[in-house]
Amino acid sequence: MDLKDYYLLAALLACLWLDPSIAQELIYPIREELQENVLIGNIPKDLNISHTNAATGASANLVYRLVSKAGDNPLVRVLSSTGEIFTTSNRIDRERLCPGPSFEDSECAFEIEVVILPNDYFRLIKIKMVVKDTNDNAPMFPSPVINISIPENTLINSRFAIPSATDPDTGPNSVHKYELVNGQSAFGLDIVETPEGEKWPQLIVQQNLDREQKDTYVMKVKVEDGGSPQKSSTAILQVTVTDVNDNRPVFKDGQMEVHIPENSAVGTSVVQLQATDADIGSNADIRYVFGTQVPPATKRLFALNSTSGLITVQRPLDREETAIHKLSVLASDGSSSPAKATININVTDVNDNPPNIDLRYIIVPINGTVFLSEKDPINTKIALITVSDKDTDINGKVICFIEKDVPFHLKAVYDNQYLLETSALLDYEGTKEYNFKIVASDSGKPSLNQTALVRVRLEDENDNPPVFTQPVIELAIMENNKRDLFLTMLSATDEDHGKNAEIVYQLGPNASFFDLDRKTGVLTASRVFDREDQDRFLFTVTARDNGTPPLQTQAAVIVTILDENDNNPKFTHNHFQFFVSENLPKYSTVGVITVTDTDAGENAAVSLSILNDNENFILDPYSGVIKSNVSFDREQQSSYTFDVRAVTINVIDVNDNTPVVISPSSNTSFRLVPLSSIPGSVVAEVFAVDGDTGMNAELKYSIVSGNNRGLFRIDPVTGNITLEEKPTVTDIGLHRLVVNISDLGYPKSLHTLVLVFLYVNDTASNATLIHELIRRTMETPIDRNIGESGETYQSGDYLTILIAFVTGALVVVIVIFVTVLLRCRHASRFKAAQRKKQGAEWMSPNTENKQNKKKKRKKRKSPKSSLLNFVTIEESKPDDPAHEPINGTISIPTELEEQGIGRFDWNATPTTTFKPSSPDLARHYKSASPQSAFHLKADTPVSVKKHHVIQELPLDNTFVGGCDTLSKRSSTSSDHFSASECSSQGAFKTKAPLHTRQQT
Repeated sequence: MDLKDYYLLAALLACLWLDPSIAQELIYPIREELQENVLIGNIPKDLNISHTNAATGASANLVYRLVSKAGDNPLVRVLSSTGEIFTTSNRIDRERLCPGPSFEDSECAFEIEVVILPNDYFRLIKIKMVVKDTNDNAPMFPSPVINISIPENTLINSRFAIPSATDPDTGPNSVHKYELVNGQSAFGLDIVETPEGEKWPQLIVQQNLDREQKDTYVMKVKVEDGGSPQKSSTAILQVTVTDVNDNRPVFKDGQMEVHIPENSAVGTSVVQLQATDADIGSNADIRYVFGTQVPPATKRLFALNSTSGLITVQRPLDREETAIHKLSVLASDGSSSPAKATININVTDVNDNPPNIDLRYIIVPINGTVFLSEKDPINTKIALITVSDKDTDINGKVICFIEKDVPFHLKAVYDNQYLLETSALLDYEGTKEYNFKIVASDSGKPSLNQTALVRVRLEDENDNPPVFTQPVIELAIMENNKRDLFLTMLSATDEDHGKNAEIVYQLGPNASFFDLDRKTGVLTASRVFDREDQDRFLFTVTARDNGTPPLQTQAAVIVTILDENDNNPKFTHNHFQFFVSENLPKYSTVGVITVTDTDAGENAAVSLSILNDNENFILDPYSGVIKSNVSFDREQQSSYTFDVRAVTINVIDVNDNTPVVISPSSNTSFRLVPLSSIPGSVVAEVFAVDGDTGMNAELKYSIVSGNNRGLFRIDPVTGNITLEEKPTVTDIGLHRLVVNISDLGYPKSLHTLVLVFLYVNDTASNATLIHELIRRTMETPIDRNIGESGETYQSGDYLTILIAFVTGALVVVIVIFVTVLLRCRHASRFKAAQRKKQGAEWMSPNTENKQNKKKKRKKRKSPKSSLLNFVTIEESKPDDPAHEPINGTISIPTELEEQGIGRFDWNATPTTTFKPSSPDLARHYKSASPQSAFHLKADTPVSVKKHHVIQELPLDNTFVGGCDTLSKRSSTSSDHFSASECSSQGAFKTKAPLHTRQQT
């Protein structure tokens, strides 16, 4: 057995296993030519269908739907609520439905299919409408004038055939009787009924004829049907009396039946007729002609040789159009009594017709596409498929199947009908559209098949809730903030589509200090925060979609308020009084000054100092412990009064943090930009934060690459990327924008680059392909557009390398040339100066001058200017820039090393000579940035004139370090930096490493 045999066996088994509760049949007899809106039947009543659910007892809202083909004009309609069947304005004409010859026992019918919905109550009802005939057609003769030739020597009671009339109606409504009108007593009329039920009229000669007396008789023949009311028609019968011809032709076989394949070629012989005549001469010449009862269509298919009587195929035959052709052939020798033969030609079938697929949708399609909801259950009925084949027997056996693997299947309901229904649950997010073919194949050799395309598009249901990119969002902001300060942009995604994916955001309880934009998710501060009142806020945010019903999800937001030094220290008492014994040893503890600060961390670090004491007491600036600096003698002084000041050390921010990108979360994510987007709409958001404060944390967004078409624009403040103009077909594809995020810090702005990928298209169904495109673009430099070809980049790189190489070579040549030129000029000037000095010494010789001269010559061997020109500081960034100094090394020329100049040990720790009452500046001045620092020792072997150290300090605590002392600058000074100059013999001393701004 081959594959088609298995399909055929499966189809036959499916027909045997039909569920009678699903497929049922009804037969209604109706009369043709009924008026519109005539009740034909009631489906639930005739099938005893209950509208009540047997399990629950609830009323079931059944829907009755007529399954019709698109473009059909149905002859009946079904009332969807009651299942009643009515006629329509389209006329039911039995003769049009069943053309061709009809007999009394022949049946004319048409079928309709009605489905009962919803799916839980589904039934398929096949209804057969048997159309009963009405007498709406009158019998008609083939010609209005009938000519018959009768020899003059014809005997009385001789019979001559008259062409019979035809009536498209059947039964009693067909031809009933014939009547001869004005027979002139020479002729009569008789009716002969054939075995097939046909009535043939015959003209009877009732008296002798004499051509010489009268050669023509004109009469009328009337035919009537048996219907009610009775219909009739007449024809003129003209009889011509001819001369005598004694013998009539006789067929050898008057009834013949032949078989011929429908694919017989034109010219193929069908049958050879043979008739003989006993006469001789011209009276024996026989001519063959078709009888008047042969339809014109049959005469066009077959040719009759009038001389030989051979019938051949004249045009291609089609068994599916007419399977049996009935021919009547007359053989005439010129007399008035021709012989008649009947030939039945049976056209046999060959497999020349592919199967036909009649696809009638239960779910009405829109522009040829069926729309299903992804929530539709399994076995949802989509269409009723009827397959047929005009061929017969094995050539007409048809199997039906779906071409590829899709979540749909065909369920057999009758031997040639199938229901197309879903076989699995549908998922819009997995597959949005299905296009598949239904194949009908016959069992002929070779097999022929036909296909029908089915398009199914899924409609999204709100079955996916929004999902936050982070379930817990932690934020940190400084207190004393500005109102409407931007905090973050909340982001949630929804796998649904359209309105089901439109997300709105909403704040939960305990969030009265915050505002949230419902559409963009931008979270801002609606009030000014005070960390001392509340240092932490915990609330929820809700992301809800616009589906029906809406789905939502929540995320927790934790906002930590960072401290700012906005509170002055406070003593626990306005007046402190301590009692001590006289003769107390020096440096004994007198008491403790307590002070509080509501700020936190470093902002709560307080330094204490005595204002107006003549060094009688020592105050620990951090613990507040007062110790005596003298030995007390009550007789000399019984009390001491002095003021104490508490100072908070402020740390000024340094621009040492680059912006950190929050959104997009990675450089490989993308956003879809539909072609329907309008100009001005936000297509992406870029958001970053900066760990610095003030202007150092103010950010500016700009697109530096990838926007050569000018399609997009970024807001420099908010970072929102919007459309400048509506995208067109030429803009479809992947766009890579390089966004620069820079702060407004001083003295140098820091920046970060982020890649934003925008995919312009109606859909982004193939996310894997888009991510592959993004991966490929990573090979393209960010200063180039991804639309440029790789060859251009490659040739451009080679050109850049070549130019750089040539430029470098030229620079080296020029430097060598200039160096040689300067050395030559320096040597000539030195020699001239030597000769000049020698001449001066010759004029006034002096021993001391000679000695000084030698010393000067020795000093020239270690040129200071050359050494300073080659000093470089190599910085390394430590893990903790506030506590570990940056190690430095001095690189000097090789020629200077050969002259014995040693290297300086930069890793040595300097000594500290601060007084106890001096504030520890390095302890309180901490920076979050890795600042460069280096240290100089007093025994530095390098002889230089001055060291220039730039140190950035707060305005009200700016100290200038001299050789041995520190002098405090006025807090009102406009110079933010101080420069200290120490000679090579002095010592520069500091308690902690000096923080210098990194020079770049």
